[in-house]
Amino acid sequence: MATPAAGGPAGSAGPAAGDGRAVSPLDNPDGTKPGLAAITSAGDRSRARALIKKVATKGRGPKTGYDRAEFGYAWMDSAPGDVPFAHNGCDSRNDLLKRDGEDVRFRSGSNCVVVSMTLHDPYTAKTIAWTKSHATTVQIDHVMPLSYDWQMGAAHWPKGKREDIANDPLNLIPVDGPTNGAKSDSGPASWLPPNQRIRCSYSVRVAQVSLKYDLPVTSSDKEAMLRQCAG
Repeated sequence: MATPAAGGPAGSAGPAAGDGRAVSPLDNPDGTKPGLAAITSAGDRSRARALIKKVATKGRGPKTGYDRAEFGYAWMDSAPGDVPFAHNGCDSRNDLLKRDGEDVRFRSGSNCVVVSMTLHDPYTAKTIAWTKSHATTVQIDHVMPLSYDWQMGAAHWPKGKREDIANDPLNLIPVDGPTNGAKSDSGPASWLPPNQRIRCSYSVRVAQVSLKYDLPVTSSDKEAMLRQCAG
């Protein structure tokens, strides 16, 4: 399991950030609200397991033919489907920084390009003071990684649907950059957020993306997701 790496010049590993303004994924089914708050009550964990149980499973296919460009250029604002924030004049990355950041500051003359913010990172529970000059200290995670999507069926989708999942806020969370790098294209059976408090929430978000796009997960990933919401 990956452990959080130290932040760069713009990151600070301070006290646990808690949930900040974050919303439970159970109350955020379209991904337009900020963050990924912990799921703690018995009732909500039961709801979480019921959702995860709906997810279909299949074996992971080959990576043959995968290329990031198959999902459109990075952070496009022109995803063709019914994707929140699309076609609003601001690219997906900046939309997500605005959604989850606090004390957001924009480039002079812009209401889109974020140049600094404070992020309560759900994956590590760190508070990160981010600036655009050290951009990679915060990365946008695809909860269901694009390579994983390709192997689980997206290789056979029309390109527009791949562009949708790559830019859908339901599948995107700003997080600590090194931690996102450690995740790579792993599913929940081989990688989970270091912050154990939000592992059930993370599993729910994977399930939400899976169900929206009719995209299976492996049986081992589904079992790992259910375990995170047990009890």
